[in-house]
Amino acid sequence: MSAPVPPSRPADPQDEGPQTDDPQDGDPYGRYALPLVVRVERAAPPARTDALETAARAVLTLLADPRTADGGGDWHGLVRLWEERGIRKVVRRARGAEWRRAEALPGVTVHGRSAEVRAYPPVPVDAWPRDLARLQVSGTDLADAEPPGPPAAGTPVLWLNPELRMSAGKAMAQAGHAAQYAWWGLSAATRTAWRDAGFPLAVRTADANSWARLAGSGLPVVRDAGFTEVAPGSSTVVADHPGLPRG
Repeated sequence: MSAPVPPSRPADPQDEGPQTDDPQDGDPYGRYALPLVVRVERAAPPARTDALETAARAVLTLLADPRTADGGGDWHGLVRLWEERGIRKVVRRARGAEWRRAEALPGVTVHGRSAEVRAYPPVPVDAWPRDLARLQVSGTDLADAEPPGPPAAGTPVLWLNPELRMSAGKAMAQAGHAAQYAWWGLSAATRTAWRDAGFPLAVRTADANSWARLAGSGLPVVRDAGFTEVAPGSSTVVADHPGLPRG
């Protein structure tokens, strides 16, 4: 299973804006997005950290799925095209009948402790399936009842920039980018072991001193294109997997 070279441009952020067919519309990164849908029931919304971690695992599960990973898989060519043009991810939320309709579309659902997130193969940004296009994208925010504890030793960690404030939806997309960058940087054997273990990972906010060290460590860093919530070029997440080389 070969890994594409990570793009030199910033990973596209969660996109909340309208798109057009005009090639001069200011969107230089292509016209595909990977949809992520989080289940948010009114009576039992998921915890924020669990939603971020589940979104990251959903992205990895889709990348490792035979429909993506195998050269003749149904999603392989589309995912490679999306990777070449920029790994934009869009997070939407659903509940009740909306969630049931969304879950009926081709994709993969990953369950966390309280969260359910479904990832789909990339779609053109101006031709979303109807049952996904109608879902809400903005204002997806969640909370943790208590601060998450320290990750277990040896667990891959996606470290959030402590200086940035992001909605849960935005942070889910960024965690998905970081997980994908980690996936690209691992050997085939390490990928297989991670997949077989169920993609254990944690998402945590770094402290200021740790962030400075992590950002300069040579580990993969997600730099946002700045379409929503944060300034262009902002470093949002560092992917820290034990199998990744340090600079």
